[in-house]
Amino acid sequence: MNGCYILVIKLNKDTFIEIGKLGEIFFKKNFYAYVGSAMNGLERRINRHLRKNKKTYWHVDYLLNCGKIKHVFYKESHKREECDIAGKLMRKLPMIPGFGCSDCSCRSHLFYGNKETIFSNIKELKMKTYVFNETL
Repeated sequence: MNGCYILVIKLNKDTFIEIGKLGEIFFKKNFYAYVGSAMNGLERRINRHLRKNKKTYWHVDYLLNCGKIKHVFYKESHKREECDIAGKLMRKLPMIPGFGCSDCSCRSHLFYGNKETIFSNIKELKMKTYVFNETL
């Protein structure tokens, strides 16, 4: 199964986080929606993000060291659609510039807002819910 996904991440407090080459970024206590793709194994990629002990590799890994995944949405596809999805969210949600988009021309792949705003905008995308055990 290949495709794209959205991780809904909750940060419980305001914090500065060092994000690789982006440097130190201030994140407010809020909900964040990270858009990613996995063209070589969607389930494996999502499960990697859900693991607690992993090498810090992608921008989102730094954020996940401080936040908790609360929900995962996904869409199966044989073509990359993460930039299209990020573009749709960008029109409606504030973003963290440069986050998660070092391999494309998007302005960001990380968006934020309160719980209701994040979930209502993602639901408009008609993606499936990925069921996981929060104790992973």
